[in-house]
Amino acid sequence: MIHYPLVFQVSSSAQSGVAANWSTRSGSMPDAVTMAIPPEFEGPGGGYSPEDIYAFALMNCFIATFKVISEKSKLAYEGMEASGTLTVDRNETGTPWMKEFALKVAITGASDPERTRRLLEKTSQSCMILNSVKTGKTFEFLVNGA
Repeated sequence: MIHYPLVFQVSSSAQSGVAANWSTRSGSMPDAVTMAIPPEFEGPGGGYSPEDIYAFALMNCFIATFKVISEKSKLAYEGMEASGTLTVDRNETGTPWMKEFALKVAITGASDPERTRRLLEKTSQSCMILNSVKTGKTFEFLVNGA
């Protein structure tokens, strides 16, 4: 049983300057991730951007939630592929924001394709990170049976 609240620790170490990449780590992981300002924001690139990490969080929360829901529902499938597109734009006041996230999920070898679609829909409503953001979300689900 999960006991709330849960606490996750992260840390970073950075030098001054737009061109200098920095490292970020999770308290539970031994390796740091190299971060960088992306070329889209006139940075050097060469590392993950905060926008990449944001999109990763949305997509991987969906994957993790589906894995839990499908296992608890005893739904068998062979594999899952997911890809997402994050659109950064300006809102009506001109403030930059994460406007839209489009997630495409393909399930192969589903034991029950119709039930799989229902569980994918349930997942889109149940993922805590997706539920915590103002970003618009669209989903495309492709299911191939066994």
